Amino acid sequence: MVEIKGFVPLSMVDWDGVLTSVVFLPGCNFRCPFCFNWKLSFHPHSIPSVPLERILEELREEAGFIEGVCITGGEPTLHSDLAQLISEFRRLDLKIKLDTNGSNPEVLRRLIETSLIDYVAMDIKAPLTASAYSTLTGMPPEKTTFILKNIKNSISILQSSNVPYEFRTTVIPGYIDESSLEEIGKAIKGAKKYVLQRFRPENAWRNQFRRLKSQSNEEMLRLLNVISPYVSEATWRG
Repeated sequence: MVEIKGFVPLSMVDWDGVLTSVVFLPGCNFRCPFCFNWKLSFHPHSIPSVPLERILEELREEAGFIEGVCITGGEPTLHSDLAQLISEFRRLDLKIKLDTNGSNPEVLRRLIETSLIDYVAMDIKAPLTASAYSTLTGMPPEKTTFILKNIKNSISILQSSNVPYEFRTTVIPGYIDESSLEEIGKAIKGAKKYVLQRFRPENAWRNQFRRLKSQSNEEMLRLLNVISPYVSEATWRG
């Protein structure tokens, strides 16, 4: 079974309207320079593992209070035993939310088809061009074309499924602006829900990103107005 590198017993911010526990899985196939979970993503061996049985015991004790589990990372879909892990939580009659970067569409498709997930939050890091995605994922341009094909596939899978979902973008100052959001909006036109996330520079992986400033509330609302016409529901967090 995949090693679990973090556990939050109660969260009221990871799944709108649902009291959740949060499970953190290690490793990521992206190298986003603004990543705030970079130790978990890039150096997971430096983080102690949390025994699954301990987590299951806590969840049993909170039966009737905790409604779901958010599985995040890192990138959870990298783990071949993800479905097995989800099944452990399903046995406790818990709903499952998956956080993903959308790079593994067939994993996403299988989880949906087997009714193992109840909600998906998929990151869209940048406009769906090789140059923009390469910059904000830290991936070489020669790999980004293949990655974007998978990202677009995952978008299509979610938009054609019956599973509730949201797309979300972290607003990196100097990288995500009105023009970027126009492009993203066109790529996900008709999406059910879209979330802008305010950038928090304090724990960014790369030093130059730690020197950036977070957006004001007014800036977030202004950017939200750009993408709102393309989606059914748009909001911002942070």
